[in-house]
Amino acid sequence: MRHPLSPTTPAFWRSPARGTWLTSALGVVLLAGITVLFLTGLASYAAYNPGLSPVNDQTPGKGLLGFYLFAWPTHPHWLYRLDQGVHVTLGITLIPVLLAKLWSVVPRLFALPPARSLTHALERISLLLLVGGALFEFTTGVLNIQLDYVFPGSFYPLHFYGAWVFFAAFVAHAVLKTPAALRTLRGRGEQGGATASPLPDPPTVSRRGALLFTGGGSLLLFATTVGQSFDGLRRTALLAPHGGADPGAGPNGFQINKTAAYAGIRPADTDEDAWRLVVTGRAGTVRLTRTDLLRLPLHSAALPIACVEGWSTSDQWWRGVRLRDLAALAGHDGDPPDLFVESLQTHGAFRKAALRANQVADPRSLLALYVNGEELSPDHGHPARVIVPAAPGVLNTKWVAKLTFGDLR
Repeated sequence: MRHPLSPTTPAFWRSPARGTWLTSALGVVLLAGITVLFLTGLASYAAYNPGLSPVNDQTPGKGLLGFYLFAWPTHPHWLYRLDQGVHVTLGITLIPVLLAKLWSVVPRLFALPPARSLTHALERISLLLLVGGALFEFTTGVLNIQLDYVFPGSFYPLHFYGAWVFFAAFVAHAVLKTPAALRTLRGRGEQGGATASPLPDPPTVSRRGALLFTGGGSLLLFATTVGQSFDGLRRTALLAPHGGADPGAGPNGFQINKTAAYAGIRPADTDEDAWRLVVTGRAGTVRLTRTDLLRLPLHSAALPIACVEGWSTSDQWWRGVRLRDLAALAGHDGDPPDLFVESLQTHGAFRKAALRANQVADPRSLLALYVNGEELSPDHGHPARVIVPAAPGVLNTKWVAKLTFGDLR
């Protein structure tokens, strides 16, 4: 018999591994995994305090989609490290499962006629949003953690709106398909189904074997990604942009994102005679040298650095002036207000950042001058940087030039 050549013909798809059981098993894994991805992604978005100031987030017209936003907490201090580590590592780990799921249902995507009824047409449209949204979210997510911004526009609004479109289609699909998938896995549902080939080739692997192969791929990706969140395992993070050895050695020998050279920071800008910290608040403006800062009460805090790309460091020992003490110096006694931070950095999306009042008030929130007992290196923000518990790394502004205290909402 001649093999059909058209993908729209069911017999074109010859694999005997396709069937309802494999599709159901993969679907149940994605149901749990994508739900966790969505929730951790929403939490990560909230961590940027997007409603506080346009500099933190420029997503236009969030409207009702921002219903869950709240003042991001500072306790526990490892909250963002855990949230984003889970989000990125799980997202990469699920890639083989997603591809296997799409492979298992690909005959349905080519089925003709494209719409047999209004209900069927709506179902096909939802599948288009589901498949397109999944590919878009996973692709942009992977490109972001590799620091490859080849897509048009900013990652944050693209990923934000894409997530809502994808998850809406995902929820609708899950409501319709999960009961049948569970019946199949319990052995009480259809085992072949519409995706099974009517003319299968001789089997080379069972459906359980295909599932184990997919799981092995996921475990491999997990093993080569998870190390970016642990200092001792960083060399194993082969797929992470920060997966190599820590930069340099000594007290400043831990991960960074942007170097001083990349940010356009010149030694002349941070020289003791040239650099001044401008602090503005209710009482006016104060200009402080590094020597002036060292005369103020210094405090210490053990805090990690955790970035949206998923990498993080262990707790580093920071020492500097509390942000709330600087707020008091600017005339804000009692409860400190919000804070607008500006850097010497000459380019980049986070040359400026806004912090909420609860972050400023935390006694562990510092304008750090030292780390691990040594002055900050140029790449870690010398002469001064912000460090805040549980905040995304980009809000821990380096090479600080100006602090403005006041209500930003």
